[in-house]
Amino acid sequence: MSTPAAASIAATLPPPAPAPAAPVQALFGVRLGVGLCGVLLAVLISGINENVTKVALADIRGAMGFSVDDGSWIVALYTAMSVSAMAFAPWCAVTFSLRRFAVCMIAAFMLLGMLCPLAPDLPSFLILRALQGLAGGALPPLLMSVALRFLPPGIKLYGLAGYALTATFGPSLGTPMAALWVEYVGWQWAFWQIVPWCAAAIAMVAWGLPQDPLRLERLAQFNGLGLALGLPALVMLVLGLVQGPRLDWFASPLICMLLGGGSGLLVLFLYNEWSHPLPFFKLQLLANRNLSYALITLGGVLFVLLAVILIPSSFLAKVHGYRPLQTAPLLLWVAIPQLLALPLVATLLNQRRVDARWVQAIGLAMLGLACWMGAQLTTEWNRDNFIVMQLVQIFAQPMAVLPLLMLATGGLAPADGPFASAWFNTVKGFAAVLAGGVLEAATTVRSHFHSTVLVDRLGNAPGLDIGAAPSLGARLHAQVVALTSADLYLLVAMVALALIALIPWLPTRIFPPRAVA
Repeated sequence: MSTPAAASIAATLPPPAPAPAAPVQALFGVRLGVGLCGVLLAVLISGINENVTKVALADIRGAMGFSVDDGSWIVALYTAMSVSAMAFAPWCAVTFSLRRFAVCMIAAFMLLGMLCPLAPDLPSFLILRALQGLAGGALPPLLMSVALRFLPPGIKLYGLAGYALTATFGPSLGTPMAALWVEYVGWQWAFWQIVPWCAAAIAMVAWGLPQDPLRLERLAQFNGLGLALGLPALVMLVLGLVQGPRLDWFASPLICMLLGGGSGLLVLFLYNEWSHPLPFFKLQLLANRNLSYALITLGGVLFVLLAVILIPSSFLAKVHGYRPLQTAPLLLWVAIPQLLALPLVATLLNQRRVDARWVQAIGLAMLGLACWMGAQLTTEWNRDNFIVMQLVQIFAQPMAVLPLLMLATGGLAPADGPFASAWFNTVKGFAAVLAGGVLEAATTVRSHFHSTVLVDRLGNAPGLDIGAAPSLGARLHAQVVALTSADLYLLVAMVALALIALIPWLPTRIFPPRAVA
């Protein structure tokens, strides 16, 4: 029974806060499918743009008058900002609505790409490129979030197959696209090529994805300390890994500062995330064995996928003088069939009697086989000698990647989707950078070793007339490149086989998603 005093007290209390608006739940249909394809298109263009500018970097530097050192910072800043954006994009998409955030990031990515070739000097170009990396890096987590949230259980794996295209299809198109624009059109189109695709993606996303309400109440619990620790931590670590090979790693005070300071900030960031009520990363998810396994294995798989692109491209360029235009057909042998191979692998994994763990084991074994074949190369190899390896990878790559996505996302609650996206995409971006640094360091070590051994043997060879062998230096260089490439292939094959050894004891069996009866 209420009393006058109780009524008076109740009247003075503030009204209860409104419940946060729930995200819009839309039925999957043509419109939502168009929106999903728009996000996929934007993510693929973002990845292709990054790889095109890497491959065409020499032409870009020459046209804009930048030095080799300047060019290295162009790549490093873009990569650092891109990886950092992956960590925080899921939180922003939930807070500001997925559709609104996606449209803004695609538009910013497009506008900054248009402005990059018009930059008047190096500082302006670096700022534009860094901001473009920030916008481009925010897109891949959105693709995973859309696939996990909107796709019905029966076709969810096909959505994840679309996401897998960013690891198997997109990177291989960098060289062919660079060859197209640089050789036939103009270096500026390495940047401007994204404009029509981004415009189409904006229209598809704006029409296809439902509009969630803003959830600005999340700003009251904004993880400011996490952002202040995590963003510089990731930027410093990525910059250190990208610039490490050029500056001789720990012989450089700058690299020591970047890697040491970044590691310290990262530890503080993770400590803060553990206890924050609204974190960017939910560390408690790592108790999920399948997610932890997927994150660990992801680094090794990306190392293998990066190597099988870089090793043949580098070998052909250094030994036979191939330009990107001549290397492009080799990479297209893997890239184009992915459009068919990934849906077929998704169909296989969608069968309840098929164990995703053993599909991945077979994929890794096939990658190991392809790399073992590559380890037999000699200085006589040309582009055609790599074709059989490329054919093996057509199904090996999706069979190694798609089960990881299935294991990482299966069994998670819907509310954990953005956190899983943040984990997977940030580890994916960071692992790709780490793999590049490791591969370059291994290349340097083995090149020095083989060069020293071959020079010693030549110096001890009786009766060698250096003057009678004017091409000896070129032949020696070609032999060093071939031996180093063979060593790298063996290293990559061992990594692929080592990943298979994790499968029997770490991940657990997971079944394809199905609608609840």
